[in-house]
Amino acid sequence: MTTRISFDDLIALLKAIFLNHGCSEHVAQLLALNMAGAERDGAHSHGIFRIKGNLGSLDSGWLDGKAVPAIEDVGPAFMRADGRNGFSLPVLDLAAAPLMEKARANGIAILAVRKAHHFSAVWPDIEPFAREGFLALAMVNSMASVVPHGGHRKLYGTNPLGFAVPRAGTDPLVFDQASSAMANGDVQIARREGRQLPPGTGIDSDGNPTTDPNAVLEGGALLPFGGHKGSSIAMMMEIMGAALAGSDYSFEIDWSKHPGAATPHGGQTYILIDPQRGAVNSFADRIEVLIEAIHDAGQTRLPSDRRYANRRESMANGIPVDDTALEEIRRLAGG
Repeated sequence: MTTRISFDDLIALLKAIFLNHGCSEHVAQLLALNMAGAERDGAHSHGIFRIKGNLGSLDSGWLDGKAVPAIEDVGPAFMRADGRNGFSLPVLDLAAAPLMEKARANGIAILAVRKAHHFSAVWPDIEPFAREGFLALAMVNSMASVVPHGGHRKLYGTNPLGFAVPRAGTDPLVFDQASSAMANGDVQIARREGRQLPPGTGIDSDGNPTTDPNAVLEGGALLPFGGHKGSSIAMMMEIMGAALAGSDYSFEIDWSKHPGAATPHGGQTYILIDPQRGAVNSFADRIEVLIEAIHDAGQTRLPSDRRYANRRESMANGIPVDDTALEEIRRLAGG
């Protein structure tokens, strides 16, 4: 059974949970907005499902819920940030305005982030930039859970790439996809629900193909999507996410001394581009030509369409939350 709860009420409950577990007021609010937004949009693997892991990171001392990030201006179009072992959301919140200012002034701007725990989806990071008229890219590395193509042990993170495109008079076009065959959170949900994984998703601890989520999560590994192609993209995310920012590679992240921790403090790089600097005609019009051609070719749904539909439904009628999960959320919020 499910109960529908308003977006604002879910934010309030989640904020209370994170305040109860040592986050500052500002950090708790950002986490609650992000997590409630994922649940609102139907991205369940990055919504309330993530509460347990975030609390494990906070309660074990792996992460500082009160950390105040430091932003460094290191070039006309380049910023660097130190998350100081806090969540990545406060970093992006603090850096967003000056990053957009640099992009408007120079046509492009880059933010490289180190020592910040990125725990959620990538699309919430970049959708706001597209709504301000920018092309936006995000490159993130996480904890080791993916075996490189032809390899025999996990090395890369699921290492997502996000891309957001502004459109005239409507919602941005946004995609956010792991370089692994499946997101780690979706594997965890499959385990919780007792479902098998699609063939080609992962291997067990002996390196054998498996569709058992337990085998993948307990000593096994995910496979990159598309074989060597996904593996190359995962490598690129390690370089752009971690090396460029001076942060940890996925295989360097070790939380073994912090039981319950589940948030990786890898690196993130964000790139904003002013599309008007490149287009000699109307960028917005050209985007619509492409989208019309995609539809004419037979693709009926674009990336982010389902998410926006879920958002409209949830904002109109409330966010459906499993009754057992909602009871636990209310218990945690009560302190």
